Order: sequence, then C-alpha cells, then structure tokens
Amino acid sequence: MNTLAKPKQFLALHGKPVIIYTLEHFENHPQVDNIIVVCIAGWVDRLADMLKQYNINKVSRIVEGGDGGDRSIFNGLNAMQNTAEDIVLIHDGVRPLITADLITANIEKVKECGNAITAEPVKESVVRVSRGSGKIVQVPPRNDMYVAKAPQSFRYGQIKDLYIRARREGKRSIDSAHLCSLYGVETFTVPSTPNNLKITNPADYYIFRALFEITENQQIVMWL
Repeated sequence: MNTLAKPKQFLALHGKPVIIYTLEHFENHPQVDNIIVVCIAGWVDRLADMLKQYNINKVSRIVEGGDGGDRSIFNGLNAMQNTAEDIVLIHDGVRPLITADLITANIEKVKECGNAITAEPVKESVVRVSRGSGKIVQVPPRNDMYVAKAPQSFRYGQIKDLYIRARREGKRSIDSAHLCSLYGVETFTVPSTPNNLKITNPADYYIFRALFEITENQQIVMWL
C-alpha cells in the first residue's frame, strides 16, 4: 500500500478503520462467541482503544503477529483456549465486505465436511509458468479453477495440529488452504459472496470505498 502513516487495516472510511468494518461482521453474528485478533506489532494498544470506541465486545485477546501470515495464524490459534471440536474461522482483517450469510455457510460446511474454504471461480484463464524461463507449462481448464479467499474454517484441533506440524518441520504456507494441500488434507469449498476483495494495494481501497458507498446508498433508497 505504501502507507507511511499507518498499516492498511487501520485506514479509515468515513472515520472508521477497515479492521472495524471487518470485525463488525463477526461481532454481530449470533454463532460467533469469541474473537482473537492478530495485530501488527506496535498497534495492539491502539486497536484495543478502537474496540472500546466501536463497541466490539467479543474480542477476548489481541496478540502480535509473526513474520508472515502463517506465523501470525499460528500465534492466533495458540492464543485460543478451545476444544478440538470447536469451529474456528480464519479471516483477513483487510477483507471487510463479507456477509453474515457467508459466515453461516462456513460454519455449516465445517459441521458437514470438517472444513470450509471460501472460493470464487476465476474469471480469466490461469497459466502455470516455469520460474526460470517464463515458459507456460500448463493451462488448466478454467471451469476447474477457483481463487481461495476467506473465511477459511476448520475444527480447531485439526488446523492447530497442522500449524504445529508445519512449524516443527520448517514448512511455510501462503494460507490455511495451502497448508492443508501441503499435508494432503481433503478440503471443501464454500461459494464466496460477490466483491469479497482483500485490500492489498491502493486500487483495492478505492474499490472497497465505492462498493461500500453503493451498498449504503441502496439501503438508504430502500428505507426511504
């Protein structure tokens, strides 16, 4: 993002930080009873103040992240006091356009199949490229290709054990879906809701702002 003043999850829209928009979906969901936030070092105290300001009451702990997403997820899982069968939803703080229905779908899929990876069909062809030469070595059928998004949801015991194993063996992963793939764990998808974007670069922030304002304006028109 090249934001010198603050991390992208603390950028504000209409005076409210992105992370708060994201947390509100889980705060307001009746099936979510506890939230652990993994936070960038140096921002824990400021986030705690924001939680009070915006009445986010389900957060029981804020823990510092690690050197990469997989280590941050491990820190979050390690901070939880859960039983093995509890359902855990792992989500990006900069993915604020999810819905209550998507959270519910993840929970129900875990109950049915043991895990749930939010996924969206790709809109363009995906090519596999040789790193050294740049040569295309495979073009998989587009109908078989999906983008893994979030939430990514699991039974607590299963996903924590995988992260412990990966840490012990020195394996790194991009996300929890990738980790499951590394260890041959069968995973199942949940269709993503539209516009479930992750704010990664400046353009994403402006898209989020536009989509949010469109939604808000539609609600106002319907109310009127």
